[in-house]
Amino acid sequence: MNDKLSERDDTINPGDQALPQPKVRLILCGIFRILFRLLTRVEVIGLEILPLTGGYILAANHLSMIEVPLVYCLINREDITGLVAKKHKKNFFFRWLVDSVGGIWLNREEADTHALRSASAHLKRGGILGISPEGTRSHTGGLIPAKTGVAYLADWAQVPLVPVAVTGTWKAFAKIALLRRPRITVRFGTPFTLPPLDRRDRATSLRHNTDEIMSRLAALLPPEYRGVYANHPRLHELLQIKGD
Repeated sequence: MNDKLSERDDTINPGDQALPQPKVRLILCGIFRILFRLLTRVEVIGLEILPLTGGYILAANHLSMIEVPLVYCLINREDITGLVAKKHKKNFFFRWLVDSVGGIWLNREEADTHALRSASAHLKRGGILGISPEGTRSHTGGLIPAKTGVAYLADWAQVPLVPVAVTGTWKAFAKIALLRRPRITVRFGTPFTLPPLDRRDRATSLRHNTDEIMSRLAALLPPEYRGVYANHPRLHELLQIKGD
């Protein structure tokens, strides 16, 4: 991460996040819930363990755009938002959707300090922030190497994380087009906190915490979805604890 971020200034650039519109959120989620009920078969596990108040990061794997409205509308809190790649701003309808729910636009091509400050401020106000540690969609169906940004943000905002494992969304649109209802599972893991970063070796500490996030996420996924983390030692420790 950029050393300039170490100042931990949570000053927000108004252009990074639009004010959410609760009525629009209510209508959108109503529409999405109907569509998911008609077009897919969704199983949700662990929703009851999510904190009812306070800020935290939802760290999810990312296989398809269908996961965004699915997870967003499962959580009944108006203070949920997420980081969204700025490239999607080119699509007028998608831009309107993101702005309507208070999404935070992120430039993935650089260390976007404005977006990270907005995200940190949202978390410190007690909001929920959804983000994919991988930084982009996986085109293999399995986990791909994660960026260290989520671990940095969790340390900056001093909030816990909740791993979210989604399966069945890869190529889900193709199945829907063939009039087949894909089976989708959303599994929420237990909230956890990361150890403080070692200021003497931030890079190593960030990578260690990122591996912890991804190992906890992989532990919630079936073996075929674990990707590059399938043989990670920390994943094996977590699976032994679970008894898998």
